[in-house]
Amino acid sequence: MAARPKTQKTLEDLFYETLKDIHFAEKQILRALPKMAKAADSEDLRKAFETHRDETEGQIERLVQIFELIGKPARTKTCDAVLGIVEEGKEVMEDFEGSEALDAGLLAGAQAVEHYEISRYGTLKTWASQLGLRDVAELLDKTLQEEKKTDDLLSQLAKQAINRKAA
Repeated sequence: MAARPKTQKTLEDLFYETLKDIHFAEKQILRALPKMAKAADSEDLRKAFETHRDETEGQIERLVQIFELIGKPARTKTCDAVLGIVEEGKEVMEDFEGSEALDAGLLAGAQAVEHYEISRYGTLKTWASQLGLRDVAELLDKTLQEEKKTDDLLSQLAKQAINRKAA
């Protein structure tokens, strides 16, 4: 007996699955940022984490709006990549507590998260455009620009003070 062919998955299916993935990731990041802010020694780094926490709340709201626009339930799907990055951040907070290098480690972890988010939002924006979802692409671009801005701020903090202090 021949196996029945699976239904063909589409770019719309991939878009929805990836949207659920980033929705989960944002919720994990929202929970991690206050812990990172509390652990940070640098006032500037603490403020950056607190600001990004507020932005992340808005990004989650934007994702819910996107789910509504595409007519799908706002669900999450476990994102192992972000779970791993968050776990690494916890390890840095434990292993480097009280160290001059703690802030550099926190910042590096935060940038790993930002780079993951930039990758995901860039891809989702491109797919939304391909699927003719102009309003969705604009919302995704807004989040993408916020993530890039946060990454740039973290890079500036690293270069101006954080890495120098760790060295």
